Amino acid sequence: METVKVILVDDHTVVRNGIKALINGMEGIEVIDEAGNEKELQTSLKLKTPDILILDISLPGKSGIDLSREINDKYPEIKILILSMYTNEEFIFNAIKAGARGYLPKNTSKMELNNAINEIQKGNEYFSEPISNIILKSYIKKAKNEESQEKETGLQSLSEREKQVLQLFAEGKSNKEVSDRLCISVRTVESHKHHIMHKLNLKSIVDLIKFAIKNKIIHI
Repeated sequence: METVKVILVDDHTVVRNGIKALINGMEGIEVIDEAGNEKELQTSLKLKTPDILILDISLPGKSGIDLSREINDKYPEIKILILSMYTNEEFIFNAIKAGARGYLPKNTSKMELNNAINEIQKGNEYFSEPISNIILKSYIKKAKNEESQEKETGLQSLSEREKQVLQLFAEGKSNKEVSDRLCISVRTVESHKHHIMHKLNLKSIVDLIKFAIKNKIIHI
């Protein structure tokens, strides 16, 4: 098995030394260089090609998130693992959007760091349990907000078939076109339309189209 080559990027020498000591005690993983800022990292990358960059977020000059974005664009073959004391939702999601494959807090254990490096090297993503919980809570919160918005607009009262019919009518389709698209009878289409108008308290097709645009069922 080939050795996984790592470059550490952290502006604190003592932190880099501690991480390096942990990694160098891991089988099949080697720290090939280290950097304290963007300039040092760019110099290093001209001479060496790591498999994984372990980046802090708080760096002088460009942040680890900005660097992640640049490295991901310029060196897509290099995988990025964020190792940071910042574990709030904003930093985590910005790092993921910037191309990070993993995110660990700085108090992570040697075993978890080892697991993260190996999983990321395999092409997988790795987030520690606390980070995963933050991601999950954010997803649940977003889902609840979307459900709440549906309740407010009345969308939740519609069946999936009625939502399909609503979208097609809002796109300007005729009864016959909706019938053909959904493989149902024109009479059934008219019945769905009647129920939609009643449930959403709409008076006309114009109201229906306005509702669809407002609730992003269709886009103009």
